[in-house]
Amino acid sequence: MNKSFDLSIFIPALMLSVLSIILIYAATYYATSPDLKLIYQRQLVWFVAGLAICAIIYLVPLKFHEAFAYFYCGFAALILLFLLFYSRGSAARWLHFGSFNVQPAELAKLAVAVAVSRYLSFKKIRLDEFGWIFGIILIIAVPAGLILIQPDLGSSLVFAALFLAMVFWSGLPAGRIVMVITPVIGVISAFHWISWGIFIFLLLILIFVTRLRLWQGAFFFITNLIGGMITPYIWNNLHDYQKMRIIIFLDPGRDPRGAGYQIIQSKIAVGAGGFFGQGFLQGTQTKLNFLPERHTDFIFSVLAEQFGFIGCLTVLVLFCVLFYRGFSVAFKSRNPFNSYLACGLTAVIAFQVIINIGMTIGLAPVTGLPLPFLSYGGSSMLFFWASIGFLLAINRDWQEY
Repeated sequence: MNKSFDLSIFIPALMLSVLSIILIYAATYYATSPDLKLIYQRQLVWFVAGLAICAIIYLVPLKFHEAFAYFYCGFAALILLFLLFYSRGSAARWLHFGSFNVQPAELAKLAVAVAVSRYLSFKKIRLDEFGWIFGIILIIAVPAGLILIQPDLGSSLVFAALFLAMVFWSGLPAGRIVMVITPVIGVISAFHWISWGIFIFLLLILIFVTRLRLWQGAFFFITNLIGGMITPYIWNNLHDYQKMRIIIFLDPGRDPRGAGYQIIQSKIAVGAGGFFGQGFLQGTQTKLNFLPERHTDFIFSVLAEQFGFIGCLTVLVLFCVLFYRGFSVAFKSRNPFNSYLACGLTAVIAFQVIINIGMTIGLAPVTGLPLPFLSYGGSSMLFFWASIGFLLAINRDWQEY
């Protein structure tokens, strides 16, 4: 084994992927549909394909990806645009190739991470300016917007996490990072005039404390005013299921047999696992089909029910090792492009882990984001293994400028 090949990155991803096949088998073992009972075999195929993608990315020089970064992003945007016309305006997130489906949003995550890393590594950054941030927004906005139209709110939120991670890694002070995300905070606070009024007051204090230039302060103030005024329009144009997800997140008991059913059953499954779990293939919520989407969105609930606290702790440790190694590689890499890319990809994986596990225990709204390496899904498996390939390659070449 090459000494530059980091097993502390590879092994956790490998163990999680193997566990994925076991959990999907357990989640669908009592399914009545023959096709559903065999999807663990498809996951195995995607796992092998993911390993192949990882190997290819590891072997291709990172300079190649850096040179073609904007091409990757443009290609991903074209695929998303094609999907929009392919679906003829209806909700569609997948391209179909026989019995296999591919989700272009996963390709877009990878392409945008590479493109933003390329932009930041060649852009002269002045931390007292905001102009360079709009370049990142421009790169992210097109694919994120096309994904939001599909509609896929969960995947579009990943781009927001990627944006914040990249901006933070650039060295922008915390106060200015908060300033950048104030439009989002403003939209959330604008659902009631009192909270919005408090937000505007705090915004003025933040503008003064961060000592922005006059035009910069005016820009953020006006942007937040406009955001607050269009919030009712945004809410009224959300799909009913998106509104209900937000409402149910705040109060799952409001519709226990409808929109709140998933979260309630997930909490029951997690709690029923106890310390050691009910045993492999023995989870009551899974056996009796009470737990919906148990092989995708709520795979962590299956883990908790059958393997208990010990099983969950083991998986969390594996993820933490992966996060630690990913950010460590980003920190030590001497090449700016490699450093930004390692940070961005690790942040995306961490964000999806936090959101997915959070939604299974009622701490986050149901967004449809898969749990990395564990949830059923070929496109996501390919994306995460591609990310591992990049991390391994960056770790190998960390001394290169």
